[in-house]
Amino acid sequence: MRAEDSERLVRTAAGTPMGELMRRYWQPALLSSEVPEIDGAPVRTRLLGEDLIAFRDTNGRIGLLDAYCPHRRAPLFFGRNEECGLRCVYHGWKFDVDGNCVDLPSEPATSPMRAQIRVKAYPTVEKGGVVWAFLGKRDQMPAPPDYEWLRAPATHRFVSKTFEECNYLQAMEGGLDTSHSSFLHNNSLGNKNLVRADGAPRIDVEVTPYGYRYISTRNVRNSAKYIRVYHYVLPAQQMRGTITEQTGERAAVPKLDGHIWVPIDDEHTHVYNWAVSYDSSVPLDPDYMESWEVHNGRGKDDIIPGTFMPIRNRRNDYMIDRQKQKTQSFTGIKGVNTQDFALQEGMGPVVDRTQENLGTSDRAIVTARRLLLEATHDCAEGRQPRGVDPATYRGVRPYDNVIAAEADWREEFASELVAKW
Repeated sequence: MRAEDSERLVRTAAGTPMGELMRRYWQPALLSSEVPEIDGAPVRTRLLGEDLIAFRDTNGRIGLLDAYCPHRRAPLFFGRNEECGLRCVYHGWKFDVDGNCVDLPSEPATSPMRAQIRVKAYPTVEKGGVVWAFLGKRDQMPAPPDYEWLRAPATHRFVSKTFEECNYLQAMEGGLDTSHSSFLHNNSLGNKNLVRADGAPRIDVEVTPYGYRYISTRNVRNSAKYIRVYHYVLPAQQMRGTITEQTGERAAVPKLDGHIWVPIDDEHTHVYNWAVSYDSSVPLDPDYMESWEVHNGRGKDDIIPGTFMPIRNRRNDYMIDRQKQKTQSFTGIKGVNTQDFALQEGMGPVVDRTQENLGTSDRAIVTARRLLLEATHDCAEGRQPRGVDPATYRGVRPYDNVIAAEADWREEFASELVAKW
C-alpha cells in the first residue's frame, strides 16, 4: 500500500479526508448507561480527536458539548447539571443541549453577549442503548442510524464497549479478517470444529451500496461446507451471524453480533460490541451474555474498574501463559477479543502498511481499504458516500450455517439474509 493512501485512511481529525468522511455518519459517542441520570454528573468523552462533555438534562435529552467553556476555556466536566443546562462553575455561564447560552450571570443584565455566545454542540439521538452523535455539517446530516439491531427491544439486544490502544483501521481490519479465527482463536488445541477444520477459507466479496457483504466458505467434510456471510457497513461496522456457535466453550445460542470501531483519535479506539437475538420469540439470556463477555475477555472482572480498558493489556503482555500456549490454546491468552487486541495493538499505534505482504485471505481487507479511499474522494468532491443513507443497510442481516457441498448458499440463505426486526 502506498504510504500516502495509508495516511489518508488513518487520520481522522477535522479537516483531514478521513476525518471529514467520518463526520458524514452518525457515530457512537458513548453508551446510554454512561449518562443514566437526569441532571446527573457530566461525562468526559473523546471522539474523532475532539474533547467533549456529555450530560442528560432535566428533560432527559443528551447534550454533547465542547469540553471547555467558551469564556475562558474552563473545563465543563466540573459543571453543574441543573434545570435544562450545564453551568460552568468558573463564572456561572450556562448552556443548553443545543449549545445556546441561557444564563450569563457574570455580565450585566443588559449585556448583548448572551445572544452572541454559544458553545460547540453536536446533535444526538439514543438508539439501541447507544448515544449517537453527528459531528458533521448540519445540512449534510442524514436520518438517524437504523441498523437492524437498533430496532430490537432491550430484552433482545446487548451492547458493550471496550478501549483499544491503536488506530481504528487496524482494529477494524482484524474484525474483517475471517481466516485468523482458525488460528488466533483456537482455544482448544486439537479441536477441529467448523472454523478450525479449514484454515484457508475461500473469501468472496460483493460490493453493495452500504459497503459489501463477504462470504467465507470452509470445507468441513466431504459432503458439507460451512458458510459465513458477513456485512461491512461503512465507515467501520462489521455484522456477522453466529447462528452456528462452534467455539467449544459455550452452547449454541442463535444470535447475530458485530462491532463498530470508533476513532477516539488517531491512536486510540472505542469498540462497541453488539448482539441481537436471531429470533424475536427468544430474548437474550443475561447469564449467557455475561458468559459471552467473559469468553471474549470483556467480563465484569476483565475490565479495569471505572474504565473500558481490559485488565489484560499491552502493559502486562495480556497476561500470556506460555505453558497454556504449549498445551491448551494457540496463544496462551485468555479472551477472544483480548487475543485480537494483543495482535492489533502489538502492531503499534498506527501500523506501517507499506511493509505488508497480502494474500487471497486478505480480499475483504483490501476491498474495505479501496471503498474507504473511494468514499473520502466522494466526500471531498461533493458526492454522498456509501452507507450514509440508512435505506441502504436497514434491511440486511448476516447469517452462517452448514450446507451440502453442492448447494448454493444464495438459495439456502435467501430468506435468512433479510432483516426480521
